[in-house]
Amino acid sequence: MVKKHTIAIVGGGVSGATTAIRLGELGISTILLEKKESLVNGPPFCHLHAGGNLYPDISDDQCLKLMEQSIEMAKLYPNSIDRRPTFIAIPKGEEYEPKNLIKRLDKLVKHYKSLISKDSTNEVLGAPDKYYQLFEKETLDKLSEEKSLKHPVTPEEWMTKVTKIVDFTQLKFPVILVSEYGWNLFRLAAQAQLALNKIKDCKVLLETEVKEVIDKSKEETDYNWEIKTNKGAFYADYLVNASGFKTGELDNDLDINEERMVEFKAAYVAKWEKEEGDLPELIFHGERGTPHGMAQLTPYCNNNYQIHGMTEDITLFKDGLVKSEEEDAQPRLKEKFEKKIEKGWSKKEIKERTQNAIDFIVQYVPSFKTAKVGGPPLFGAQQIPGEDASLRVAEVSFPSKFYARSEIVKASSALDVADKIVERLKKEKILEKDFNTGRNFKVLNSISVKKIDEAAVSLAEERGYPKDMGYLLVSKKREK
Repeated sequence: MVKKHTIAIVGGGVSGATTAIRLGELGISTILLEKKESLVNGPPFCHLHAGGNLYPDISDDQCLKLMEQSIEMAKLYPNSIDRRPTFIAIPKGEEYEPKNLIKRLDKLVKHYKSLISKDSTNEVLGAPDKYYQLFEKETLDKLSEEKSLKHPVTPEEWMTKVTKIVDFTQLKFPVILVSEYGWNLFRLAAQAQLALNKIKDCKVLLETEVKEVIDKSKEETDYNWEIKTNKGAFYADYLVNASGFKTGELDNDLDINEERMVEFKAAYVAKWEKEEGDLPELIFHGERGTPHGMAQLTPYCNNNYQIHGMTEDITLFKDGLVKSEEEDAQPRLKEKFEKKIEKGWSKKEIKERTQNAIDFIVQYVPSFKTAKVGGPPLFGAQQIPGEDASLRVAEVSFPSKFYARSEIVKASSALDVADKIVERLKKEKILEKDFNTGRNFKVLNSISVKKIDEAAVSLAEERGYPKDMGYLLVSKKREK
């Protein structure tokens, strides 16, 4: 008789790691297989998306769902949330108007209030009546005369700092400050790794590459799956495919083919030695994929910044979006993108594309011209189920018996996926009907902030990024 686990999870990204924690904390025998040397690698995330305000083109329903999911993930990993606001503006040349965004924000406030009325612990984005604040030019002119604080707290204090650096002559009014917080992937990875090391019912195998998955459910064995890896074979009753952009590879092993896309994307790291003082995240809306796509400047500790620019010269890439074929469930990225994922970038390309990103921000923040390359890009390939490239909310599917496929596009969907898998285990009688599946995160919650700090800094350094990116710019302690 072979040694088996109840659940085998392939892929240790945010979805695989969160599902492993959810199952392991319930006492369900779980094995997590991850190809890389640590958990929660690309594609990068830096923003909680608690409302989807970065995506003018997605539906209101997706925005409301993103808010719900983001709140749940913020409650699960509170020490990975950077509690600084986001500044949002629309350049004058764009067709989109502030009134469109304000209309959606009002719906989000209403929804946020309803979530809090159902459960008071959902108030993680600040008071709902202060979820967003509008600023007209006259107010900004007055704020520009005030002295900016090193560590702002109120919306007016945050905006005072913004008035010192942003070129408002290019923007429509009003501009907006909204409680879409930052999300530190190094800290989430650190807490998840530390928790999984302590959860006795979950075994984590890093640097473990899955070579083949075999369905044994119709054979006379006491397990349903055989998973062949570079470290030997493993056996399980239930399989969770959390392979991210490689999800189609496992589907190919199982002769399952569904439409999906994969998109290669990158963000860039810059060091900007400016006058001391914290900034909110800065968003300047623009049409995705055009030369004036959205510009995003995300602050980290000690003057480190992450840059997105939704153009093919910066975050997006020509031929970077690919689709699956009729006989192949795995969308095939071009070799140049696969090479980046496996081996990294050339110094020349890092310098060129980071400089493109810096120049893109300079059009709105002129003084950013003094920024320099701060580290390698944060990059990866994002899976998108179906054929809608603008889809941002996707969760989990169950294409065959004893098999779950995580299909998240945004990290905020990860806990939703884990919950649905737990319920599915009952339906398929892997768990007894009366098994208590209530959320239990005793081990995860026991990890100290000090331990998370240490592990997050180490992860950032190990991956070649400034160590300060492992810290929070604004913690909960700094709030009034």
